[in-house]
Amino acid sequence: MAYAADVPHWEKIALVGVGLLGGSLGLVRRPKSIAECEQAGAVDQANTDLLGVVNGADLVILCTPIAQMTPLVAQMLPGLARGSLVTDVGSVKTGVVSDLEPLLGKAGAHFIGSHPMAGAERVGVQAARADLFIGAICAVTPSPLSDLQHVERVEEFWSAVGAVPLRLPPELHDDLVSRSSHLPHVVASELANYVLSPIHPKEQGLLCANGFRDTTRIASGSPEMWRDICLANRRNLIRVLGVFIEDLQEFQLALEKQDLKTIEEFFQQAKERRDAWCAQAPSSPSPE
Repeated sequence: MAYAADVPHWEKIALVGVGLLGGSLGLVRRPKSIAECEQAGAVDQANTDLLGVVNGADLVILCTPIAQMTPLVAQMLPGLARGSLVTDVGSVKTGVVSDLEPLLGKAGAHFIGSHPMAGAERVGVQAARADLFIGAICAVTPSPLSDLQHVERVEEFWSAVGAVPLRLPPELHDDLVSRSSHLPHVVASELANYVLSPIHPKEQGLLCANGFRDTTRIASGSPEMWRDICLANRRNLIRVLGVFIEDLQEFQLALEKQDLKTIEEFFQQAKERRDAWCAQAPSSPSPE
């Protein structure tokens, strides 16, 4: 846990969990990690006293694994000032918003969900970068109960650190990222598990070159974080995994039939769609 006060329009910003995106509480509660936060210049002060950290903060940003957020908020409620604003950086929004919005509302605080699309496979405060959010899309996920003024303040915060806010309902956010973020992580992890399995000949790893390295990069991410993400968005992820598996089975069938046309169209369509996306997508220094 730590706080900083160097973003305009905020007197005190409390970061709960400091690593790449603020990190995880479990990492930061170790004395070594607190020293790393201060030495890296990521915060003005670092502390393990949760109530002391959030006391007087007008903006609190939850940067812990999703499963830790609700119990942490319950602990910090006595230290929160009435009218304070709380957001997060979690990759799943529906459950987080439905849990935290009423919990914080009872304490006179306000919750607006956020998700900056600026993660990477490296974790910890030493992997933090000052330009991480520049040009990155940041989903801001208000509920029907959210006050527009608070939504706009959260959007202004993300704009101030270089991100591009995109307002989405929590449910739509979770549907979209199940395909664009969560599915790719599962696929990359399965590729790493399968191809690098010790059941294969020892020469297997020697023939894994840049294509394999690029495709599996995100498999080096935090297992704890991705466990929580997949469970929290399991309904959407189960659905898109089903579609993905069906598509692979269709490709498998085309191979069995030696269907040259279908196989070429498979790769051609993928190339055209990715090339078009690359030409239009906002640039991000570190894609999710």
